[in-house]
Amino acid sequence: MSASAPLLRRAAVEGLGTAALVTMVVGSGIQASELTRDAGTQLLANSLATVFGLGVLIALLGPVSGAHFNPAVTLAAWFTGRRTGDGPGLRDVAAYLPAQVAGAIGGAVLADAMFGKPPAAFSTHDRWAGHLWLAEAVATAGLVWLVLGLARAGRAHLAPLLVASYIGAAYWFTSSTSFANPAVTIGRAFTDTFAGIAPASVPPFLAAQLAGAAAGLCLVGVCFGRPAAADAADAADADQAVVPHGGQQPAAPARSAEESALTR
Repeated sequence: MSASAPLLRRAAVEGLGTAALVTMVVGSGIQASELTRDAGTQLLANSLATVFGLGVLIALLGPVSGAHFNPAVTLAAWFTGRRTGDGPGLRDVAAYLPAQVAGAIGGAVLADAMFGKPPAAFSTHDRWAGHLWLAEAVATAGLVWLVLGLARAGRAHLAPLLVASYIGAAYWFTSSTSFANPAVTIGRAFTDTFAGIAPASVPPFLAAQLAGAAAGLCLVGVCFGRPAAADAADAADADQAVVPHGGQQPAAPARSAEESALTR
């Protein structure tokens, strides 16, 4: 989180960013379904719009709030930083989560309104199957692994590109098309369109996403270990943000002579 931005502003940015993200997901889904009947083309259009839009949002809003736009990421950041105080506190979490959920619902309603659809119409698209829940756990684990791992490795400045790219890939390699976000999942229940999910299908998706976030934290620990006390400044970036705050770039780890030679 940006040290200079007050909590109210950061929470507002999280809500607005999540709203914009869901508007892109739902709106591109509606547009695609009205332009073609081919399911593959629809998914391609939906995933491309999401990739480009998410990358822009992270680059634009990351320096203010960290560009979580996702309760799973916020909770993972809080959990990893709770002992050292480097991550968001419970006060931040209490502000971010409702803002993200409200933003997601607002984004779905806005997308429906732009295309002349009934606003806040609950979805009838059932997504109830064990393989979908497994896919959500895998997608969310990979996202948390990537977000926190990038910062631990000193590569957080690549988050706009890499996080967006991962979500685009996960659209295609998961059977659930990678919601990977509790707030977005709830928001998508409020649109009876291509991107919707029936309210009854939401709870198991949320449970799978939280389980996936826990698995992602384990992967971060296995791959990168716990941050050393001397690296507290870098740990703050790792545990709080998708991208560095305040325009600061985390220091990259020292490279070996062999690695340096490969880049010449």
